[in-house]
Amino acid sequence: MQNFDYQTPTRLLFGKGVIEQLPEVLGAIGKTVLLAYGGGSIKKTGLYDKVLSLLEGFTVVELPGIQPNPKYDPSVLDGVRLCKERGVDVILSVGGGSVLDCSKAIAAGAKYDGDPWDLITYKVKAKAALPIVDILTLAATGSEYDCGGVISRTETNDKIGYIDELLFPVCSFLDPTYTFTVSKKQTAAGCADAMNHIMEQYFCEDSTLLNDGFCEAGFRSLMINTKRCLENPSDYTARAEMMFACTLGCNGIYALGNSPSGWPLHGIEHALSAYYDITHGEGLAIVTPRWMKHVLSDRTVDRFVKYGVNVFGVDPALPKFEIAEQAIERTYAFFEEIGIPMHLRDVGIDESRIDEMARHVAENEGLENAWVPLFEADIAKILRDSL
Repeated sequence: MQNFDYQTPTRLLFGKGVIEQLPEVLGAIGKTVLLAYGGGSIKKTGLYDKVLSLLEGFTVVELPGIQPNPKYDPSVLDGVRLCKERGVDVILSVGGGSVLDCSKAIAAGAKYDGDPWDLITYKVKAKAALPIVDILTLAATGSEYDCGGVISRTETNDKIGYIDELLFPVCSFLDPTYTFTVSKKQTAAGCADAMNHIMEQYFCEDSTLLNDGFCEAGFRSLMINTKRCLENPSDYTARAEMMFACTLGCNGIYALGNSPSGWPLHGIEHALSAYYDITHGEGLAIVTPRWMKHVLSDRTVDRFVKYGVNVFGVDPALPKFEIAEQAIERTYAFFEEIGIPMHLRDVGIDESRIDEMARHVAENEGLENAWVPLFEADIAKILRDSL
């Protein structure tokens, strides 16, 4: 079991109607609020009007239009400018993980005099950040309970994970009813994203029985409850359990004491959504079984056996490699069953930039240090197998 240093300062307010506590939470922080949100779904559902009614007495500065795979330019830069010009005290993120990831970059950039990209690329360490509160409308990324985010810079095809302990949200409002209107496509993609967060922590060299059991329960919960959400989008129990499993996905609790894995699946997928702006969870689902097949070996087979037996109920009496192969096949079948397109060509990606993306990943993601080291040729092979 590895040493660790762990702290999660974020307050979670979970359940129906918790948003009523928003004025109290924000009022303890400040009176000028940057309201960050996405493409308008919160207006269609009535959440926008609800938030504004609760913010009566606050000064509200709006930053709409934050896109999936949030963009450095314009969203981060516009948000930083607004915070500085209007003297914002606190950022309120209303939406999914993309809005919150963008808000985190804004929070640090608003307290920095230079180019915020310096912070995102770790050229400079942030010394301060604006406080963040969020109202979550999509179960997926876990950004509501961690201190990181992912920002895309279109002109350089960069999609960078930015982590800083200053960026934990002060408080996250998690009302599962706000996910009832999430589309089947985004529900499925959110499940794939969360499952991959767990996989990145589960497939590692050194783990514990405790964490293995936690991860395996997370896999099973997400698979069962995602199917229930797709069958009945207003199933509160299923939506609630899915939301909580996603919330825990990225704050490290699934892997305390485990050795790091290098997060190879995210390293590869970041290139796909940076170059082609595809849905992150779908890209992860497509890459996952191909990565699994690529790294399966005498050294890794026991890990896949445990995954197959404890997650999918594969017969433990079968030969090891047969169990592992069944586990990989069942992973693929699950993603396909919930409606995810399982080939890169299905999401508009052909072979033309495979080598370029593989080189980009190899040079920028450090996957030679992953649980199973991946070099440019390995990455290219995984991507071609995913076509």
